[in-house]
Amino acid sequence: MTAVTRAPAPARATRVFAAVLWRDVFVTGRELPVFLAQVLLQPLFLLFVFGKVLTSIGAARAGYADLLFPGIIALTTMLTALQGTALPLVLDFSFSREIEDRLLAPLPVMAVAVEKMLFATLRAVVAAAVMFPLGYWILGSLAIHPAGVPLLVLGIFVGSLLGAAIGMTLGTFVPPSRINIMFALILTPLIFTGATQYPWPSLHTLRWFQVVTAFNPLTYVSETMRGAIVPDVPHMSVAITVPVMLACTAVFIWTGMRGFRRRALD
Repeated sequence: MTAVTRAPAPARATRVFAAVLWRDVFVTGRELPVFLAQVLLQPLFLLFVFGKVLTSIGAARAGYADLLFPGIIALTTMLTALQGTALPLVLDFSFSREIEDRLLAPLPVMAVAVEKMLFATLRAVVAAAVMFPLGYWILGSLAIHPAGVPLLVLGIFVGSLLGAAIGMTLGTFVPPSRINIMFALILTPLIFTGATQYPWPSLHTLRWFQVVTAFNPLTYVSETMRGAIVPDVPHMSVAITVPVMLACTAVFIWTGMRGFRRRALD
């Protein structure tokens, strides 16, 4: 493990980092249909049932799909990155031990962790981008304001990085034997208290639940997406959502990097 802590020349480390990242991208590209099926099946069914079926039969009011679609983008973004970091780390550190090969590469330990999060972020960005044509195909139309595109791009990227950082934290701090319990206890509440199916301000009549959702990082990703895609709909101010997303990302990156270093050097 002493080779892991050796500080390589910056140029060499950069080339190795790019090669490792390209390898992951290339492998995912070869299995692109499988990857898209894994990350898009759940959000597509949520969008179809809640945005198309319920509005078509009158169980949800017309226009509900416009509220739902930004939340589905947020959900796709964050969960794709979270699962793309947490699950591989659990396998790498426990069963496959593939992480040992990466740690023996001429890279600093933290660079390996950064590559993991960056790769998961790229996967989430691709998944979110694919959701737009699929959403148009399912719903028939999408209400996207051109002026909100910069905020939308920012929200997708930061939301993806936030999901990757949370995944890094969970993947390094949760024991492998508890990973199934972790996903059951964390992911389900994360999905349903993240304002993906409703705007956060609309919860004012359920004040206690509104407070609960305010502790979910996904809420701020969802509300940022609504501010970008459907700004006319009541939503949390972007002046609040973006700083909170950035702060949460910084906190989880710090905890995730600490957990990765601890596991890597054990």
